[in-house]
Amino acid sequence: MTILVTGGAGFIGSNFIFHMLEAHPGYRIVCLDKLTYAGNLSTLRQVMDHSRFRFVKADICDREAVFSLFEEERPDIVVNFAAETHVDRSIDDPGIFLRTNIMGTQTLMDAGLRYGIKRYHQVSTDEVYGDLPLDRPDLFFTEETPVRTSSPYSASKASADLLVMAYHRTFGLPVTVSRCSNNYGPYQFPEKLIPLMIANCLNDKPLPVFGQGLNVRDWLYVEDHCRAIDLIIHKGRTGEVYNVGGHNEMRNIDIVRLICRELGKPESLITYVTDRKGHDLRYAIDPAKIHRELGWLPETRFEDGIRKTIAWYLENRTWWEEIVSGEYRDYYAKMYGNR
Repeated sequence: MTILVTGGAGFIGSNFIFHMLEAHPGYRIVCLDKLTYAGNLSTLRQVMDHSRFRFVKADICDREAVFSLFEEERPDIVVNFAAETHVDRSIDDPGIFLRTNIMGTQTLMDAGLRYGIKRYHQVSTDEVYGDLPLDRPDLFFTEETPVRTSSPYSASKASADLLVMAYHRTFGLPVTVSRCSNNYGPYQFPEKLIPLMIANCLNDKPLPVFGQGLNVRDWLYVEDHCRAIDLIIHKGRTGEVYNVGGHNEMRNIDIVRLICRELGKPESLITYVTDRKGHDLRYAIDPAKIHRELGWLPETRFEDGIRKTIAWYLENRTWWEEIVSGEYRDYYAKMYGNR
């Protein structure tokens, strides 16, 4: 079995590669990644010389490169993590999100059709559902929740999901889609909430929190997400969407305060900045379908996962310090400097 993992040098994609190489000794993993700002080859250092792993630098929008790789490798399964993912960046420049997240998905599926792949899996997001009110804790996103996007990012992901389903109905491409809640864990790019707050805390820098930090997110440890995708690509029904969530809802401000406590830093570092445009209030996933059909449940309690995550960033400072010292500094200043 050969599995093509796109975006495998990013946060969730790299963790998925580590999981699959360990869980399936007979599988070969091919990673295709453009190595944008969020793709870091050093993340894959531990597997670069693995006998069952190959890395290919290419853009999923490059049809010639993608079709050439499919011709050479003949993958059985494609798992598409490759995407522009940060909401603030999508507000700043929507075009690149439409190109990568929609046109790139089309390119991969066109290649999959030509070379007869057994499964195409689209890694999506709960953000396609929009948001839920803060005063209705009884409401959750299910697979039947209407798509109602809030940002160019979520709109591009929802568009890709619809395209995937259209390719299934029109062309018979065997597809599945997963929509997951917020992930956290090792190797997450430090523009995201948890690694950003850890890095800033360790450097005694201000901790920028949008608005009053009352927005609620459902958090899932990345290894639990990887197990869910593993189950879906092997046992999930084609043409189906599976929601993946952790039932770990927390307000952003409470996450930041928890990190301060764990690192022994004062909450006076917290700085409230102008809220994000169209900022979603609450995300909450109902994962009943994937539990019922595939037996999946999250295994990592948030209290344990966040401590493991903080410990990882403490033990791997070189990895994220190299990132924050480069191009990201300019972006960070632009996003938070005048707010």
